[in-house]
Amino acid sequence: MNAVAAYFFTTLVGLQDRLQTRKERGATAVEYGLLVGLIAVVIIVAVTALGSQLKVLFNDIVKSLGGTPAP
Repeated sequence: MNAVAAYFFTTLVGLQDRLQTRKERGATAVEYGLLVGLIAVVIIVAVTALGSQLKVLFNDIVKSLGGTPAP
């Protein structure tokens, strides 16, 4: 009888460990998703704020290379 109880106890502990690990993985995925979203927002704000200055810079580079700048 002790062997059967030990088997069930071991199975239960293993199952609890797997479920806990899965919960932690889910939380990590959410955290990474939030980080990716925040990085995307920062990139959008930076491009919007610096867009006209970058266009001028690239047009100057194109002119110096002998090309036709974008309108």
